[in-house]
Amino acid sequence: MLDFDPQPVLTGERLSLRPLRASDRDGLYHAASDPLVWEQHPASTRHQRDVFDPYFDELLASKGTLCVRTDGTVIGCSRYYPVPAHPGEWGIGYTFLDRAHWGGAWNREMKTLMLRHAFASLPRVWFHIAQDNLRSQIATTRLGAEYQYDEALDMGVPMKAYTLTPDQWRAATGIDLMEDTA
Repeated sequence: MLDFDPQPVLTGERLSLRPLRASDRDGLYHAASDPLVWEQHPASTRHQRDVFDPYFDELLASKGTLCVRTDGTVIGCSRYYPVPAHPGEWGIGYTFLDRAHWGGAWNREMKTLMLRHAFASLPRVWFHIAQDNLRSQIATTRLGAEYQYDEALDMGVPMKAYTLTPDQWRAATGIDLMEDTA
């Protein structure tokens, strides 16, 4: 298996993803400041600045968070993270987009970029989603991911663990991640 780079620069049709920088704090907070973004999340008060700032510091320290931008504006983030119960495997999570960019097309492009990068060196990826976050669970299964089991991660709350392989993605979406898009 190739070494996995959790901080790539990824460019799509509408979105660009790059490693999170300290200078992204205010832009990411602006995207996170809507309470409805967090209503199904265990940290439902993350829209408050005093709750958001420690979260941002954690994202920055992770060395795996990607800042999601469109037309130069920060609209959210996502993160590659090592899966504690499966050493050497990686997950995609800690993801949010501002509500103006909710919907299948934006999330699909972001996930396509991230999965194409991941599957270049990984046979599968993991997603851990809070039990009450039905919106994300549904979106993840629409990508082709399969539920595996419940697990508590660093938040100390039960999470639903899903895995996704390139074949599952292709069957669910019709997108071949290994095709050259250039």
